[in-house]
Amino acid sequence: MAARKSIKRRNAPKSEINAGSVFLNIPYDAGFENLLLAYIAAISAFGFTPRATLEIPFGQRRLDRILTLILQSRYSIHDLSRVQLDRSSPRTPRFNMPFELGLTVGLEATAHSDHEWVVCESVPHRIKKSLSDLDGTDAYIHGGTIKGVFREIGNAFVGNRRQPTVAEMMRIYKVLRAQFKSILQKAGAQDPFNARVFKELCIVARTAADELVI
Repeated sequence: MAARKSIKRRNAPKSEINAGSVFLNIPYDAGFENLLLAYIAAISAFGFTPRATLEIPFGQRRLDRILTLILQSRYSIHDLSRVQLDRSSPRTPRFNMPFELGLTVGLEATAHSDHEWVVCESVPHRIKKSLSDLDGTDAYIHGGTIKGVFREIGNAFVGNRRQPTVAEMMRIYKVLRAQFKSILQKAGAQDPFNARVFKELCIVARTAADELVI
């Protein structure tokens, strides 16, 4: 039987690693908007700071920055729920998410042994076919729903000292939703997959978490 990893809070590691950072490896498309907000809300509810490749500044070599983000983060969450072909021509599957997971696994085995990672999916058992090299590690199945993300992030961080409820995570999500359009307008953006928007959403979520999580 495959083992499902849970993330335990340990003593803060070396100074160059931010013990409160969680690298978030997710697909960037309109259909994932609700789950992005759910991940930000849940991670913030546990007292952590989401990090993502959205932060990579223009002109910086993307691969170098991805490696730096992973190395600076104590934890990472990898959502591999987008394995189907996209709609635009030429129709292709998404390789960024499994690639970044592979980088993480490699770094954990070599330069970043303190790093802990988990995999999330929307369909049970599919990862055994889509990424059979992970055989022996079960994914956290969120079912493609907001509450499913809250439930599975709660399971992943069950060893954390701060334990927000699903209801508290939902309140943070609703705060993000209430301010979402305003944040997009201020940034001149049409979706949340934007460096400025992502940063502002994380700030709003962290403030809401500090106020709403008991």
